[in-house]
Amino acid sequence: MSGRIRLALCAWLATLLAATALLPLVEPTSWLLQAAALLGVQTAVGALARRVPLSRGLTVFAQLLVTVLLLTASFAGDRALLGFVPGPDTLNAFAELLRDGGDDAGRYAPPVPLSDGIRLMLVSGVLLIGLAVDLFAVTLRSAAPAGLPLLALYSVAAGIGGGDAGWAWFLLAAVGYLLLLLAEGRDRLAQWGRVFGGPVPNRGGPVTAGMESGRPTVRVRTGHRIGALALGIAVVVPLALPSLDSGLLDRERGGAGESEGGTISAVNPLVSLQNSLNQPQDREVLKYTTSTPDTQELYLRIVALDDFDGSAWKPSQREVTDVPAFLPTPPGLSPEVARRGVTTRIEAADWYAQDWLPMPFPASRVDIDGQWRFEPVGRTLVGDHEQTTRGARYTVESLIVEPTAQQLANAPAPPPEFEREFTKVPASLPDEVAEQARKVTAGASNDYERAVKLQEWFAFDGGFTYDTEVTAGTGSAAIARFLQQKQGFCVHFSFAMAAMARTLGIPARVAVGFTPGSPGPNGEMSVGLKDAHAWPELYFEGVGWTRFEPTPSRGSAPDYTRPEAPSAAPSTEARPTESASDAPSTAPSETESCSVEQKRLDGSCGTTAPAVAAGSSGDGGPRWHAVLIGAGAVTALALPFLPMLWRARVRARRLGSSPGRTEADAQARTLAAWRELVDTAWDHGIGPDASETPRAAAARIVRVARLDESAAAAVRRVAEAVEQALYAPVPRPVTGLGDEVRTVRGALRAAVGRRDRVRALWVPRSAVRVVWAVADRWTGLRVRVAGAVPAWAGALRR
Repeated sequence: MSGRIRLALCAWLATLLAATALLPLVEPTSWLLQAAALLGVQTAVGALARRVPLSRGLTVFAQLLVTVLLLTASFAGDRALLGFVPGPDTLNAFAELLRDGGDDAGRYAPPVPLSDGIRLMLVSGVLLIGLAVDLFAVTLRSAAPAGLPLLALYSVAAGIGGGDAGWAWFLLAAVGYLLLLLAEGRDRLAQWGRVFGGPVPNRGGPVTAGMESGRPTVRVRTGHRIGALALGIAVVVPLALPSLDSGLLDRERGGAGESEGGTISAVNPLVSLQNSLNQPQDREVLKYTTSTPDTQELYLRIVALDDFDGSAWKPSQREVTDVPAFLPTPPGLSPEVARRGVTTRIEAADWYAQDWLPMPFPASRVDIDGQWRFEPVGRTLVGDHEQTTRGARYTVESLIVEPTAQQLANAPAPPPEFEREFTKVPASLPDEVAEQARKVTAGASNDYERAVKLQEWFAFDGGFTYDTEVTAGTGSAAIARFLQQKQGFCVHFSFAMAAMARTLGIPARVAVGFTPGSPGPNGEMSVGLKDAHAWPELYFEGVGWTRFEPTPSRGSAPDYTRPEAPSAAPSTEARPTESASDAPSTAPSETESCSVEQKRLDGSCGTTAPAVAAGSSGDGGPRWHAVLIGAGAVTALALPFLPMLWRARVRARRLGSSPGRTEADAQARTLAAWRELVDTAWDHGIGPDASETPRAAAARIVRVARLDESAAAAVRRVAEAVEQALYAPVPRPVTGLGDEVRTVRGALRAAVGRRDRVRALWVPRSAVRVVWAVADRWTGLRVRVAGAVPAWAGALRR
């Protein structure tokens, strides 16, 4: 088998192994067989074109042409000429399939059902990646850059899967890339003649060339170094890429450390609500038993979004502490307000893994195993050190607060600092929002009446329509657009009411969690994806944070928001925000005829609120197709920037280090500045020489680059600082080395031509140090493993 054929087969295999990372995202997995077959044809066309031989450009064109014909025959044959030649109708067919695929991806959480549109997106994506790999590795005979499209393919899968692509998929992709590199190394070495396996030193003289007594005399390390290069790319490249947002309730928060305190940082836990609401099946997230027979107010709250910066509502960055034995009394709750205690035992599904713990609000005591932290302002529990809700079983003691309408109407003003924080609105919020709030609440005499008027306007009087197909927006412009179009779902209703309440001076935030769910067997309540919800919480002094329900036909309006109707009697008028049955029952949001099975299958009855988590990891994310397109586009755009990004990262670390407190810190800073100066010169064509002293190296840089006196003096000062750090008994502290290196860099850029400046920026020569470092580590690891094998074999023989 020729070297080119071997390379082509390895490129085909490497692409397929990287594509396996997409298998957990789609069911069934038959698309991979189709992709393998079409990719095989594409590879064969390339092999034949290279044997003709055609020019490189014509080879790639032939492969691309055949790929288009294959896709046309596979997905739009009935609308193509002769069944495989694309025409105008074919383009329309592809556009329809891609649009349908995008809609399907946005409607379902992984694993997505394999529709024709999804199949087209997957197969065509694999073929394009395969074409790029074949181009680099076989046509251009440079296998190392082929790792970039393979990395892009794996990164898309990992990003969509919320980081749960799994080590097995990563190892498969890495093995494929390593095989490709080894095949290229073998092909290159074969051009030098016979490949030998190991060294045979001549004890009586110099190492001989050739073979003695049939033993090999040349030690070949190229394959091992290529393997080290593969591992280096696998380790270094992901560090240079921007991390992919895993979406809903991901782990972007600055995880609380082991020390007391710590913080959690803002995340946006609402971006996947629309995706979850459109799920075809309502998977069970939680099940629980509770001591109260009336579960209407037993909302399972996850997190409170109290920071509105104009672009999104999100949790503020807060201090977190250890979970106390008894949680503090809810702020603002007066002893005069009626309350009753409830004990709830909750069990999370094994697939539902997120950082925030769903609990009835306000909780007073939580009994749970694992590493959890308490955020006092939002009264939430957040996992620490990768702790999630997966399979968690816990008990929560909570309060059901039952204020009267009169108590809410007579609530005094909140503390000034509290009011300032929770009535803050961004400057980007359109004036129309505040004007509409004042118009809706005209005639109200207190904040409670204003809040009720806002709720009634959204739920009944304002002409709003519940629609899950509306684009989910979270910023100021989205709120204004929602008030104009009057179509949306719970995200829009809760965000808009909270923003309008703040413009009226009422402290407000948005809560995310689950409605009470539906009754199941053995007295258990079952909470599914479609029971998740978002609602506004408004603060009233003496009562505390109080739930309101502006979303029509979702959840249940609290009794204290209906002062005209006694809490124990059914309303005389059907209200969409109430349960389907006016009589009290254990199913506040379900009809008596709505079974758990019906709810799970089609979600057509009861509270079908959007879910807080979707997919196997429970962390959801942005709409699936948006992530697919966005991640692919970002990755593709980032590929040419990788060397530059890596070099900028190293430069910032070397020149931006803190002053330090010890002599060792000062020495490390000085040496880092010197390494940066040497590498900068290398990037501009002046290679390093390990045999030179710092002073000799500085003189050579000044001489070769013909630096002016200012830059030359800067080089000499850095070299003198290095000599001080290395050889002086008591090194003299030197400051400003970072500025000196920057001066030299500017002078070097001015001293070379435009082409060299572009190369120094985009393809810095010093980036090869990464490969060297990883190669050294790989060699050391191989030596240690080789030394351990005989000892292990000897132990077995004994």
